[in-house]
Amino acid sequence: MKVINVCIGSACHLKGAYNVINKLQELIENNNLKDSVEVKAAFCLGHCTKAVSVKIDDGEVMSVSEDTVEEFFNKHIIGG
Repeated sequence: MKVINVCIGSACHLKGAYNVINKLQELIENNNLKDSVEVKAAFCLGHCTKAVSVKIDDGEVMSVSEDTVEEFFNKHIIGG
């Protein structure tokens, strides 16, 4: 099971963390990945200037926005 951690700390919250979470959940549902991908909220991943910070399992922290979340999902979840 892949776990996508999405920061919901102050900077990420202001940059739309909950919209990113909602879109990720929608993409997981639409791609029938509920049994293999989980989205979790996390507090401060240490990259506040790059908000919204997202990390898959114990991988690197990446910057995702509402506009790039689908591209991120396709590249790192579907393609990864």
